[in-house]
Amino acid sequence: MPDRPVARSLLRWTGALTLAACASQSPEAVQDLPRLTPGIFLEENRAVPPEGTTLRPVIDRGIALTKRSEGFVGHLYNDAAGYCTVAYGHLLHLSRCDGQAEEVPFKPSVPEPRGAQLLITDLGSAQYAVMQYAVAELTDTQYAALVDFAYNVGGRNLSQSRLLKLVNRRQFDDVPTEWRKWVQANGKTFPGLVERRERELQLFFDGNLPESREVPAEGFAPQLIDIRVGG
Repeated sequence: MPDRPVARSLLRWTGALTLAACASQSPEAVQDLPRLTPGIFLEENRAVPPEGTTLRPVIDRGIALTKRSEGFVGHLYNDAAGYCTVAYGHLLHLSRCDGQAEEVPFKPSVPEPRGAQLLITDLGSAQYAVMQYAVAELTDTQYAALVDFAYNVGGRNLSQSRLLKLVNRRQFDDVPTEWRKWVQANGKTFPGLVERRERELQLFFDGNLPESREVPAEGFAPQLIDIRVGG
C-alpha cells in the first residue's frame, strides 16, 4: 500500500470530482440530477440472455444501489437525451414521449413495485454481460457492483475496458483509480456519475476500499472516460 503522502497525491484529481458529487446526497437529491439513459439500452447488439439461461442473482444491496442511482419516476418522462423513459430508467423508445404505442401501458403512471420489477428484468442484460466477460471469481458484492456498472455504461464498454482487465487479473489495488475515470457522458462530467462510481466501489470492496497504487504525475490529470464512448 502507498504511504499517506502518495495517497494524497493520488486523490488530487478525484477529490474535486467527489466533492462536486456531494457524497452525502439523499436519494431525493439524486433524483433531481440530469437523468441518463442506461448504457445497456443504447447498444446496437445488446447481449440478451438465451432462453433458459440461469442468471446469477444480484444481492439486495446491488439492487438498492441501482435504484438509488437511477431514481424512481412513476410517470413518463424525457431523459437528458430526450428519450422516453419511465420508472428506474426503463427506456421505451429513442425519442421524446409523444403518445406512441409503447407508452400506453405506462399511463397515467406506474407504481414503484412494478417499476422495481421492470428494473429486475432490465438488469438481465447487464448480469449476462458480467457473467460472460468477468472470468475472475467474484464475490456477491463484486458481481453486483459490476452489474450496476455494466447497466450504466453498457456491456460492450465493460468488455473492452481496462477496468475489466484489472478485475480479471485480480489487480484490485489498481481498480479504484480506473473505476473513477468513468464519469463523463457526451463529453461532460456528471456529478451523479462521480457519486455512482463511488457507491459502486464501496460495494465492490464491501466497504474496505483500498488506496490505489497508480499516482498521477504532478500537475497531470488522468483522462476521464465517457460512458457513451468507452475506453
